Amino acid sequence: MKQILALFACILAFATMIASGAQAQSAYKIRAGDVLRIEVLEDQTLNRQSLVPPDGRITLPLAGSIAAAGRTIEDIQKDLIARLTPSFAAAPTVFVSIESIFVDPLANQPALPDLIKIYVQGEVAKQGRIDVLRGTTILQFFAEMGGFSKFAAIKRIQLRRVDKNGVEKVYGINYQDIESGRSSVGNTVLSEGDVIIVPQRKLFE
Repeated sequence: MKQILALFACILAFATMIASGAQAQSAYKIRAGDVLRIEVLEDQTLNRQSLVPPDGRITLPLAGSIAAAGRTIEDIQKDLIARLTPSFAAAPTVFVSIESIFVDPLANQPALPDLIKIYVQGEVAKQGRIDVLRGTTILQFFAEMGGFSKFAAIKRIQLRRVDKNGVEKVYGINYQDIESGRSSVGNTVLSEGDVIIVPQRKLFE
């Protein structure tokens, strides 16, 4: 019983760390000198890194010039979606994140958590890119993405990872085995750029 309580306490603590990391980035006010990463799923030609210049405004094709300094990434993201929507059949999926922050040696800067980018697609509650704390495991990430849809083939989940030589390797994950304790793959630590694919369940599967 004590071991179960200790394990639950560890999971709760780590979940709190992940939530704190996301809140820290979402509450941070962008400053001149920061570098933003902008991704538009519907048009990859718009994806880019944008340095916030001294005037505090960034420019994106189809969106024009928008104010960035003094705003949160959520504010900038909403503004970009609103400006890009007239150029698409439906509101585009836009992700804005902080690639790096400007460090002024004469001023104290707020410390941002060490986050990595993980991508997930398929039958899950939250698709796209999810930034999580470095050291996050597969099982913890499943909780972060909000779980699976009722159509998910949870026995055929894929983890796709590109090694240092640029070779993609595909690993099979059976969530039922993790849940029942028959597999420890859920403790695998995710790496920057990992992609998790949750396919749709086949008929009678």
